[in-house]
Amino acid sequence: MRLLMLSGDRQVSVGERGPFHALLREFVHYFERIDVLCPRPDKPVSVRSVFERVQLHVADCSRIRMLGFLEREGRALLANQHHELIVSHDYGWFYNGIAAARLSRSCGVPYLSEIHHVPGHPIAANARERFDKLVARTYVRWARAHARAFRVVNSVEMPELLRSWGVPDEQITVLPSLYIDREVFKPPSVRPACEQDMLFVGRMVSNKGLDRIVDAVARLQGKTALFVGKGPLLESTRQRARRAGLGQRARFVEWVASPEELAELYRRSRVVVCASTCEGGPRFTVEAMACGTPVVSTPVGMMRELVRDGENGALCGFDVASLARAIDSVLVDETRRIELGNAAQAVAARFESSSVIRGYAEGLHRLAGVQG
Repeated sequence: MRLLMLSGDRQVSVGERGPFHALLREFVHYFERIDVLCPRPDKPVSVRSVFERVQLHVADCSRIRMLGFLEREGRALLANQHHELIVSHDYGWFYNGIAAARLSRSCGVPYLSEIHHVPGHPIAANARERFDKLVARTYVRWARAHARAFRVVNSVEMPELLRSWGVPDEQITVLPSLYIDREVFKPPSVRPACEQDMLFVGRMVSNKGLDRIVDAVARLQGKTALFVGKGPLLESTRQRARRAGLGQRARFVEWVASPEELAELYRRSRVVVCASTCEGGPRFTVEAMACGTPVVSTPVGMMRELVRDGENGALCGFDVASLARAIDSVLVDETRRIELGNAAQAVAARFESSSVIRGYAEGLHRLAGVQG
């Protein structure tokens, strides 16, 4: 089977080995050829092909002209390579999905719309997210007449939302996107000393609840936090920590060089914190759970399904007081914290990389009507 993917990932084309790179590494076992159309990165493009069967087609234009690029390049690839399925990673202004629908109509190849999360759902962080949710609803109501199916990555939050927007159950396909390398993300053989009480990993953007995490740290006397990530809110988050008088209690690292280094950070943290207002997963929480580190999270994405409050972590509300109480409930007793981490590890075992990606690949084969 040959697959055409309209992706938003830009890491692979600049040589970075993130989650999409890991996905493609496994996907080549299930597909004869994969063509990936992706936006132009901020760094120079250094990679055009990976794993022999994957070809990267990087846009030569800005995002404002992406729709034209996707249609032009996609039509040429479909004519030459005869793909059986188009997969569209849909977000933002949904130009991937619009292009996929047009390509599907003109070339007769079905397309799958993948929506991992919707900004502003379940909670909007700002007016922009409320607007983005309206855009997503408009796209979904239009795309339900064009897409063969919608792929979602959690089995509760997103199916509920799509049903409320008029998508029938038979058009909703749950294929998880959380896949972790259990050889990397695993508990230590000997428990190391913790270097920080709390750890956040992710993009520094509005839906991550960074302001609430900083304010919660400030309420927890003497507790420390490490923030790993970069993005538009990095500097404002640093300034908020300074204004809160956190000093060395709050440290910031913009980039971690390898998954192994990230896993060690999880193991050297007492709790991992997710204060997001909307997520598909998130991935970093499950990576931490696999390392035996409990998670405190808002009930977003997969967290509603995975975190059992008081059994393998703690759930909190979308306010500072609730977040601080949940963190304190995990940190107050070290023996219980370790027990929560052990229970979290057992939950994360189901997300072993090769089995999850195999299920995803088999799901795509079924949607295309092609035997694996």
